[in-house]
Amino acid sequence: MIYRNLFAQAESGRTIAAGVIGTGQYATAIVTQAASIPRLTVPVIADIDVEAARRACHRAGVPAEQTVVCESRRNALQTLDEGKLVVLADPLLMMDLPLDVVVEATGAAEAGASHALEAIGHGKHVVMVTKETDVTVGPILKHLAHQNGVVYTAADGDQHGLLMGLVTWARELGLEVLCGGKARDADIQYDEATRTLFGKRGELPLAPASAAAFQPIGEGGGAEAVALRATALGDSARVRRDDVMELTIVANATGLGPDAKFLHAPILRTIEIPEVLCPVDEGGILQTRGAIEMAICLRGRNDPGMGGGVFIVVECTNDYSREILFGKGLVSNRRRSAGLIYRPYHLCGVETPISILCAGLLGIPTGSDEYVPRYDLVGRAARDLKRGEIIEDTGDIQTLEALMLPAHPVGNGVPLPMLMIEGNSLNVDVARGNIINADMVTASDESVLWSLRRKQDDEFSQLYQGRIPDASPRGPSQT
Repeated sequence: MIYRNLFAQAESGRTIAAGVIGTGQYATAIVTQAASIPRLTVPVIADIDVEAARRACHRAGVPAEQTVVCESRRNALQTLDEGKLVVLADPLLMMDLPLDVVVEATGAAEAGASHALEAIGHGKHVVMVTKETDVTVGPILKHLAHQNGVVYTAADGDQHGLLMGLVTWARELGLEVLCGGKARDADIQYDEATRTLFGKRGELPLAPASAAAFQPIGEGGGAEAVALRATALGDSARVRRDDVMELTIVANATGLGPDAKFLHAPILRTIEIPEVLCPVDEGGILQTRGAIEMAICLRGRNDPGMGGGVFIVVECTNDYSREILFGKGLVSNRRRSAGLIYRPYHLCGVETPISILCAGLLGIPTGSDEYVPRYDLVGRAARDLKRGEIIEDTGDIQTLEALMLPAHPVGNGVPLPMLMIEGNSLNVDVARGNIINADMVTASDESVLWSLRRKQDDEFSQLYQGRIPDASPRGPSQT
């Protein structure tokens, strides 16, 4: 592939040293895979749970005696000189060590903001795995990185990073992206013989009338089938916070945007995606061209799935080129005006080393070059909330539902970015169905995340001009 040639030309024989912060499932895979990549080393790992970091080292095949927990920069430098792997409980100690790239993978918005800001200030490239930080203050971090001559990028391996790449690739080829999206991680299996759906929540037998909606969608029948399938699945068709979060990041990076107040999130067979997720005038359900969406993959029990994959629906203006696309295997809608290009998997930390190497060797991001605050991830009360209540976990669907709305500077009466709510208390009672506004939450004076958001609002103030905040209740639940 082209990466091999580019890396070879960058600096012959150079090895990139990366530090990894956080050793959950995703980041552990970065550590284990790096052991097989000659151009990459991970000599420093940080986690407040040092035993979790030790386990990551063990899984990478590092002997216990070659792993040292260090509590000072001096101790860490000595350990590196001895050729041993450094484990840190304090990630900030990493910033003064001889590393090219810092991978932030804590999954915590505040920690991610602090670590990324420090890394950029110390002249290190940042690969941002923590989408909670990215969706809230990613544009300003990318701006600050550019000012400091370093790279800030989303990660290959996570769906939003891969979708950015797919959209960019198609546009460079002159294809119009009608819709870009991700598949929910969990597929829905359908046994037509028994009229039964199978998913993570078990089996769901269907009545004959409901089962009819799961027959292949005919031309122009997308809207009705999507609505009937969603009704049949009920809560099983839920859109998760992480899904909306990742798609918000992609919207900010690509200019694709939501087609409706809520994601359609249709339940579709892979071959139905270009039939349904294309404009209305081409037989689909989209009112806009250039939409951001997600799909819940419907498949037979013995069919390959698409859970965890990404896709684009494209249009080609030249008749001859279009015939080449569809003649060589691209799944199209019945009008042969829209085609599906998809990647039915994402490999998490196993493929993130590509982003690390592109940053360290080439000085380029694998995410988008243009990253601006077009949309915010905001929270709507899923139940009645009380004054003084602290929102500890905004991922709890019983507390807040995630919505993607046009971004605005944080201020009274304006929807507050969802990850800025977390850990803070409410100033007022909030009835179910209302969006959490900035004046409903006690601001955090010491938060790096809040401080960066203020800088982001100042930096992109011209982009916000003319937008009207929408903090009203949003009608029926997104679930």
